[in-house]
Amino acid sequence: MIKKILSFLLTLSLSIQIQLKADEGMWIPMLIGKNFEQMQKLGIKLTPDDIYNINKSSLKDAIVNFGGFCTGEVISKEGLVLTNHHCGFDAIQAQSSVQNDLLSNGFWAKSRDQELPSPGLTVTFLVRIEDVTNQVLSEISSIKDWNAKEEKIEEVGEAIGKKATEGTHYTAEVKSFFENNVFYMFIYEVYTDVRMVAAPPSSIGKFGGDTDNWMWPRHTGDFSVFRIYSGTDGKPAEYSKDNIPLKPKYFLPVSLKGINPGDFAMVMGYPGGTERYMSSEGVRMTYDQSNPMRVKIRGERLALMKQDMDKNEEVKIKYAAKYAHISNYYKYWIGQNQGIKRLNVIEDKKQQEQDIQIWIRADAGRQKKYGDVTLKFNDIYKDYRKYNPSYVYLEEVGFGIEIVELAYHSMELYGALASNASKDELNKVIAEFKKQADEHFKNYNAPTDKKIMAALLKMYYNEVDKEFHPGIFATIEKKYRGDFNKYAEYVFKTSILASKEKLYAFLANPTFKVMRKDPGFQTMSSLIGNYHKKIKVGLQKANNQLQENNNLFVKAIMEKKGNDALYPDANFTMRLTYGTVQDYYPRDAVHYLYRTTLAGVMEKEDPSNEEFIVSKKLKELFEKKDFGHYAQNGEMFVCFITNNDITGGNSGSPVIDAEGNLIGTAFDGNWEAMSGDIIFEPELQRCIITDIRYVLFILDKFGGLGYLVDEMTLVEKKEVPENTSSKEIKDNSNGTTTTKKEKVKDPKAKEKKLQKVY
Repeated sequence: MIKKILSFLLTLSLSIQIQLKADEGMWIPMLIGKNFEQMQKLGIKLTPDDIYNINKSSLKDAIVNFGGFCTGEVISKEGLVLTNHHCGFDAIQAQSSVQNDLLSNGFWAKSRDQELPSPGLTVTFLVRIEDVTNQVLSEISSIKDWNAKEEKIEEVGEAIGKKATEGTHYTAEVKSFFENNVFYMFIYEVYTDVRMVAAPPSSIGKFGGDTDNWMWPRHTGDFSVFRIYSGTDGKPAEYSKDNIPLKPKYFLPVSLKGINPGDFAMVMGYPGGTERYMSSEGVRMTYDQSNPMRVKIRGERLALMKQDMDKNEEVKIKYAAKYAHISNYYKYWIGQNQGIKRLNVIEDKKQQEQDIQIWIRADAGRQKKYGDVTLKFNDIYKDYRKYNPSYVYLEEVGFGIEIVELAYHSMELYGALASNASKDELNKVIAEFKKQADEHFKNYNAPTDKKIMAALLKMYYNEVDKEFHPGIFATIEKKYRGDFNKYAEYVFKTSILASKEKLYAFLANPTFKVMRKDPGFQTMSSLIGNYHKKIKVGLQKANNQLQENNNLFVKAIMEKKGNDALYPDANFTMRLTYGTVQDYYPRDAVHYLYRTTLAGVMEKEDPSNEEFIVSKKLKELFEKKDFGHYAQNGEMFVCFITNNDITGGNSGSPVIDAEGNLIGTAFDGNWEAMSGDIIFEPELQRCIITDIRYVLFILDKFGGLGYLVDEMTLVEKKEVPENTSSKEIKDNSNGTTTTKKEKVKDPKAKEKKLQKVY
């Protein structure tokens, strides 16, 4: 149940911005036709069918859900996938060691046989979208209890998906939109053989580190390259040496034309979650309760991790991915609060709610249907605030202590031992738990976790009202005189979960008695038990009231908007956003240009700071101006910005020009608009993008992987030299045709050029 609640709270869609801007919104590709007139005004040359079509290949067939947490794009007819460096970070870190540090040195597969399998990594293609609203609503319309309604939605969705995919290798997912007012089914094809091809060193892929995270100007080559493999029949298959590179339905041509202010830009990807329909009281609780607590807890975790990472290279590699994940939203929540305050978000939302309520009261039918829906948020959040701190601490502390998280994953084993399961059943449970334990210990340092346990439990004790304290705190008070360091020392000295050796020795002959008395398991059990005893009922009641009111609130907004285009909150389904390349003015007397160049990397260089180290080879390429044909006006562009509407999950998303060519990969938002998940600010919100030409420059000139560039379809403006003939080349996979001019005197040169499409 705790997982369900965690997921529920993370995906609540509770916010509204009444006045929509043309370039605001994360739109469902199937419905993009209603926006197309505005897109044409901004410069798009494609048609809606070029973007989303289930009868022939289209742009949507080149966009993938990368790993279940990011986006990627297919960029060759041999299944190459481009995504962010930070999206591939776990896979890169998993292949790294002190002796072979791919994070520091980068990885460059010089041939197909050097590509590295990435166990557990998947890429998922969208096959089609279907509107199943009527099917779902007809099943839930008579249900009053929101818990029961949610369960019925899940049940109906599974049945619809099962019927739609019966007899196929596809998967299906029915997702809620507009607070359970609309439902769409997404049919997917999942590939599991994904291999790492290229990753720049962190000095490029993570240049600027935490200092530059969420900031502009940015100088980060945030990319990595993978390849999808299929069975010989082209269908998904588990890893095998006999598998072949995927022949995709569509792949993105790569533009070398360059970018300029005002150029059309489109982003397609899988944004994880926004809360644009959040009420003013919801924003207020986020601002003055949730965010400050999360920032404080994560700040402590990061400081303790950093101490040990700085002292030990092995720990640094083990904790690199964890540190990056924790740090990302630590900084985000700080920026979000600053944005909420600076942009008067709470006041603006309160005004929007007043406008909705005035509209409701202007009609007797609407008054009967919606009542005082906006005013109910005040009472709901009074109850919510009572339980919210203990829930935040359970989430951030309970699952922030690694030994506690491992104990949580052992609950199925505990249940099997408690019920005297058969030997076969017990062995099956043990085998599954060992998989989780192996993953846990692979990147684990017990001394670090011990310090974090002591510090975080102490914070929980001091910051949460005693009414909601777990029972373990009474034990620490009585037996250890409130000394959390002594308690953590005891846990790690005696728990079977503290080391792989102890755990595997226990699993060889597990007993219920030993597990029940284990201090690591008891700590977890106390935290989770406290949730069920003191938090769950009150929190669920507030959630149910909130969900019911949100449903009614958004229904009122949909009715008020009528036929006007209205976009749903992001929920990690494929979306499209559109805008233009733009600079911006973040504050008085400050102007940020739309692009950065390699010269800025050199300006930021600081050999004493690992975040700003520049490799010798990159400096040499810069000094020689050895940019190949990837430069623009003699400068090597690194990053640029657009006003596209994005959020987490869009990392790795392709940025596409008016003709459908790839011009960059999105990787971040800007600091001044960290409140963007709650409200869109068109004058400030910017999408930060690694220029595709910088990606190619690093692959080719720095990494020596020019053969990967040759594998792509390049689109480039070139002056026509004298003494040339025209050659029309058509790529049958994409159906795109371009014309290029080539010299005819040198047959070998001509043959080499024909390997590319310009």
